Amino acid sequence: MQELCFGYYESPIGLIEISGTADVIRSVNFVEERRDECFSNSLVDQAVQEIKEYFNGSRREFDVPLDLQGTAFQQSVWRQLLKIPYGNTVSYGDIARAINNPQAVRAVGGANHRNPIAIIIPCHRVIGSDGSMTGYGSGIWRKEWLLKHEGKKLKA
Repeated sequence: MQELCFGYYESPIGLIEISGTADVIRSVNFVEERRDECFSNSLVDQAVQEIKEYFNGSRREFDVPLDLQGTAFQQSVWRQLLKIPYGNTVSYGDIARAINNPQAVRAVGGANHRNPIAIIIPCHRVIGSDGSMTGYGSGIWRKEWLLKHEGKKLKA
């Protein structure tokens, strides 16, 4: 098993921890503090740089390879999330229909909640069918910030 490395970026909306091996990124999460003992590698450093570019407005798509660890259903949802263009939103129902499982709206919400690679897999771009800001594991305020950052006009 390859060694897991960690990198950090102090974003405008909180500290982000990125973990990965030499070959793939495993997670991108908002955290309260850095690990006491951690080290990075070139791929994690690249992911940190891409996240930094996203926040400074010069990156809309990510290039780092990802390791999607979850159930087959979760992976299908996460792959669909990767297709949502920067600055756009879709509903949970849209995702359920796109993966040919239109009754799985709640399950899509559950898969979104378990997304281990925030921002890069843009679960923040999924909203309620009425345009409302619904669940985001890192806080609705962050979801709103990310969407505004991408130029999305939100309902008042």
